[in-house]
Amino acid sequence: MRITVNAARALVMRVMTAHNHSPEYAGIIADHIVDCELRGLGYGGLARVVSIVERLQHTGAPARSVEIAHQTPVSARLSGNDNLGYVVAYKATEIAMEKAKAVGLAMVGADGTWYTGMLSVYAEMAAAKGLITMIASNATAWVAPHGATEGRFGTNPICFGFPSTSVPVIWDIGTSSIMHAEAILAKRHGQQLEAGRAFDSQGQPTRDPDAALAGAFTPWGGHKGSGLGHVVQLLGVLAGSPVQPPELAEFGFVIVAMRPDLMMPEGEYRARVTEYAEAVRSARPIDGGPAVRMPFDRSAAERRRRLAEDAIDVPDFVHARLSEFARP
Repeated sequence: MRITVNAARALVMRVMTAHNHSPEYAGIIADHIVDCELRGLGYGGLARVVSIVERLQHTGAPARSVEIAHQTPVSARLSGNDNLGYVVAYKATEIAMEKAKAVGLAMVGADGTWYTGMLSVYAEMAAAKGLITMIASNATAWVAPHGATEGRFGTNPICFGFPSTSVPVIWDIGTSSIMHAEAILAKRHGQQLEAGRAFDSQGQPTRDPDAALAGAFTPWGGHKGSGLGHVVQLLGVLAGSPVQPPELAEFGFVIVAMRPDLMMPEGEYRARVTEYAEAVRSARPIDGGPAVRMPFDRSAAERRRRLAEDAIDVPDFVHARLSEFARP
């Protein structure tokens, strides 16, 4: 079915407040979920809320809000207290931005969280303030290292963001060949995964999402992506996570934010980022191929289109489940 953007946000708000989240935290979660839908990433949108509620039904809502465990003028470490990562990472980003604007450079880590979502959300927040960011979040060991068939690190997204004079340049990837939410959504739809994305619990290649969720995903980009996965895992450990976080719990999140004027005037740097982006977009495409894009161009264009249409397509079964979850 098709619903308006405001209706989608209101539905998520009702679901989260029905599950003992404050209006503030519910709003942060709803904004993140809707932004996923607007960018065309349905597996991280309203369908993800079903998984969130299923987890909350198992563990209960967090009893405590996000807290600052330790801080200095240039750093902070947050205790997520089992709050959803969309909230924990948002709070960490707010603190990183405040400190970086004040002193030029800041690093903030957070532990005790899960499902940190699209890291580009936080990079875009910082880019709007003129800040460069490097962001990483580890996760449950769902991904097999290159050459292995057993999980040892998470889907482990990593993201870099750069302010420009217009649309920021943001590169945000997961270091696995498939995201956990994609496998869950394929399972709900009764669909098969693409070949080469996963192993079952016996180490055999599989396209069955149930078998993949009981086994391990493959890394993105072979040994290079596997290496990035190790890097993110260890950055999450720096934030306080276990070496291998348990199932959907105790993830670690790190954000480093910096002012461009540590090196050059902010306006000059923004102009150079724009100049580079325009140079890339002007590159000759392959024969018969589309125009060359910069990272984040697709997301920004999809969001503009869907906002203009004021419409989000939601699978009927997802809408029905969320409507059920939203009842007091």
